[in-house]
Formats: sequence, C-alpha cells, structure tokens
Amino acid sequence: MNKIVGDNLKMLRKSKNMSQEEVADRLKISQSAYARMERGESTSWTIHFNKICQMFDITLEELVRRGVGDSVYENLIGTELQTESEALHFYRKIIRQYELQIEDLKMIISELNKGKN
Repeated sequence: MNKIVGDNLKMLRKSKNMSQEEVADRLKISQSAYARMERGESTSWTIHFNKICQMFDITLEELVRRGVGDSVYENLIGTELQTESEALHFYRKIIRQYELQIEDLKMIISELNKGKN
C-alpha cells in the first residue's frame, strides 16, 4: 500500500510541477520525511492524508488506488501540446507511470507465488 501511495504522490506532485520541498513545506514536514513517503518507506502519509487530498484535489480513495496517475494524464490529454519537446515529456511521463505499475504487479505476483510455496 505504501508503494502505491508513494507512486501516486510522486505523479501528483510532478503533475503540479512541484518540488518535494514545496509539498513538504505545505505539509509542515521535512523534505526527507516527504521523500520517504514517495519511496513507500513511510506510513506517515496517513497522518497527512486530508492535507494531501486537499492539495491535489483528490479523494482518499484516489490516493490509495493503483493507477491514479492515469487520471492525471487523462486531464492533460485535452490540452494542446505546443512543441515536440512538450509532447515527448508528456509521453515519457505516461511510459514511466506504466513502468511503475508493472513493477507493482511484479511485486504482487512475487508475493502471491511465495504464498503458494
């Protein structure tokens, strides 16, 4: 769960063009504490979930749901990409989101396989 939330936090933060430090400041925590949340190493996001949801204009369900980054990209699809550079950056973000989802699925499969043995 922490990995999913961490990945979502990272995608949401980047979609708002915010630094980790900016988000940490709004949450009134250190940048390193916020970085641990994004890496999935901390459960402290649970203490701050109301502020996080308000900051990114999402629900708690969206924060903990796998693939929240997809909705971020859906909102961007309607915008006109002005340059080839913007388009390339946009598609790299989409690819990275799917790479993160693949990593999560591999981890889930690994855990399920451990349970069978």
